Amino acid sequence: MSTVTTASATREHRVTVRSLASRKRKAEPFTMLTAYDFTFARIFDEAGVDVLLVGDSLGNVVQGHDTTLPVTLDEVTYHTRMVARGVRRAMVVADMPFGSFQVGPEDAVRSAIQLVKDGGAHAVKLEGGRDVADSVRRIVAAQIPVMAHVGLTPQSVNHMGGFRVQGRGDEGRHQVIEDALAVQAAGAFSVVLEGIPADLGREVTELLDIPTIGIGAGVHCDAQVLVMHDLLGLNDWTPSFVKQYGNLGAQASKAARSYVDEVVHRKFPDEEHSYR
Repeated sequence: MSTVTTASATREHRVTVRSLASRKRKAEPFTMLTAYDFTFARIFDEAGVDVLLVGDSLGNVVQGHDTTLPVTLDEVTYHTRMVARGVRRAMVVADMPFGSFQVGPEDAVRSAIQLVKDGGAHAVKLEGGRDVADSVRRIVAAQIPVMAHVGLTPQSVNHMGGFRVQGRGDEGRHQVIEDALAVQAAGAFSVVLEGIPADLGREVTELLDIPTIGIGAGVHCDAQVLVMHDLLGLNDWTPSFVKQYGNLGAQASKAARSYVDEVVHRKFPDEEHSYR
């Protein structure tokens, strides 16, 4: 019988709401990345990423839109199905796109059910604080875990007047804190903190009982999330708070140029890469 290491055994267990709550209590940071298809979901899952978010950021990095607003519920459902097929351990969270929950709690519940039932998501994420607390409460009542999202909320880009750092000044800090407390009280199991000062990220993290997941919110959050295209260097431009851990864009371009050159000069296919 083969010996299974502790680390390997740990990776075999499915990440759950309860396991993430335990990580918070033990002050053990966890990780989240966006994913939009089977291949990268499998790669990230095997690498030990704890949570995979099928983000409405697909509107930017997959569809080429300037904002996330055009993304539809059916599109998120489609991408969630692909991601769900690629994971064995990671929790799959599906973003609720603009228009899927703003009308009211009943619409929010229907949208969340679709993402779980048809998409295979383990949980859903929606943007907003006090204004969406009722929807969070209703979705949780339907036995669907909810990840909240406060601070800089990209679906509110037109209302905010652009992608601006939130939580500055006494009023701004108070709003972020109250929003975070409201979604926690409504039953959210975690909350994304985006685009806020690092000291505020730390304050909210220490204040809440549920895990905080930072993106441009400082190192003291319970977890961190990045868009995979930023992480891998697939975008032409990345925000200042993003660290690139690879340069796949340049590598893909180099590979494509080499392929073009070899085909044009009849170097590919050669004998090694031909049926005989």
